[in-house]
Amino acid sequence: MNRTAQNSTRKEKVAQLKQDPHRLRDEREKVLEVAIGREVRAYRRQLGITVADLAGLTGLSIGMLSKIENGNTSPSLTTLQTLANALSVPLTSFFRRFEEHRGAMHTKAGQGVEIEREGTRAGHQYNLLGHIGANASGVMVEPYLITLSEESDVFPTFQHGGIETIYMLEGELQYRHSDTLYHLKPGDTLFFDADAPHGPEILTKLPARYLSIIAYPQNT
Repeated sequence: MNRTAQNSTRKEKVAQLKQDPHRLRDEREKVLEVAIGREVRAYRRQLGITVADLAGLTGLSIGMLSKIENGNTSPSLTTLQTLANALSVPLTSFFRRFEEHRGAMHTKAGQGVEIEREGTRAGHQYNLLGHIGANASGVMVEPYLITLSEESDVFPTFQHGGIETIYMLEGELQYRHSDTLYHLKPGDTLFFDADAPHGPEILTKLPARYLSIIAYPQNT
């Protein structure tokens, strides 16, 4: 493949990344009726139906539905359950923007929780940098700062579900993923499917430190 074709392929792959990391979502609504109305309207539009269509599905009047969507009335639980059934969503989804909480965890330098992972050997230090439990994203993320000292010994490779990202901070090592060895130096990144056998195999320059970020679905 020539350079022009490679650049074209790279641009196509970049174009496929639709999510804008700088896009701002609507702020959490502070008025319950307005929050419910926005959710009802959003779910109705996702189905591609009109207010009249929804009125036909629920038996509610167009005027009542308009008041609900505009936050001008406080619908009863019976009405909300009727809407939930018609829109095929959980009743609790109407309160999502009103009651949702987005967690954050700040870990000071040197205060990461030192833990032992399965397969850990002497001289391998794992510091968990933060943890957020069940969350709206449906994804669990475990960020580690891993330090391999002069006393570190190589060990059988890890293998677990999810996706892992390694960012090299200090030192050098040969990191195995499946049947390939990658020579990692400071500033290098390795992004891979963690279901394949992986782990540091040859410790070239110690001490070595790198960030390991593991992501996997909450239900695993």
